Amino acid sequence: MMFDEITASSLVKVDQDCNKLSDSPFPVNPAGFTIHSAVHAAREDAGCVLHTHTRAGVGVSAQQGGVLPISQQSTFVLASLAYHAYEGVAFREDEKPRLQADLGDKNFLMLRNHGLLTVGRTIADAFLHMYIFESTCQIQLAAQSGGVPLTEVNPQIVQGVAHAMKVQTGGMGGAFVWPALIRKLDRTDTGWRA
Repeated sequence: MMFDEITASSLVKVDQDCNKLSDSPFPVNPAGFTIHSAVHAAREDAGCVLHTHTRAGVGVSAQQGGVLPISQQSTFVLASLAYHAYEGVAFREDEKPRLQADLGDKNFLMLRNHGLLTVGRTIADAFLHMYIFESTCQIQLAAQSGGVPLTEVNPQIVQGVAHAMKVQTGGMGGAFVWPALIRKLDRTDTGWRA
């Protein structure tokens, strides 16, 4: 299926061993399962795990310096960022412990030469994390394209950002923006609810 064809009812529910828990005509992507199941197995707080392969995310994941502290958005990511080295298409069970160890208790994981991963207590939290992560990568690539030296954010500011994020969202995390996003999506197309 194309991403724009997927609805709630086309999602496939599986157990921790990748066994389908209900009838579905759709297959399960082994590489996607390996990554997501590794995170869920290691993180009880992971109500949702998102993983993307966007142009900007993969572009920054291929840069030796990774995420640079050059924007407000990057400071949010850097407050809880980990990296995982590329090991090829992620379908081998033996990669799981390394992925879990690299992620640790962080909410943002840059999969080198591969893409982005976020963890959240809720779908809203994971989505907000991914939105910020993707924006960080887009901003970084845009800033680098200017071909001039970049101004980095003071490291002391980066260290205080975790607290600032809680203040910014009133402690609500992704729930701060989620209702507005759902209303916007419904104005565009309610077919996602099918």
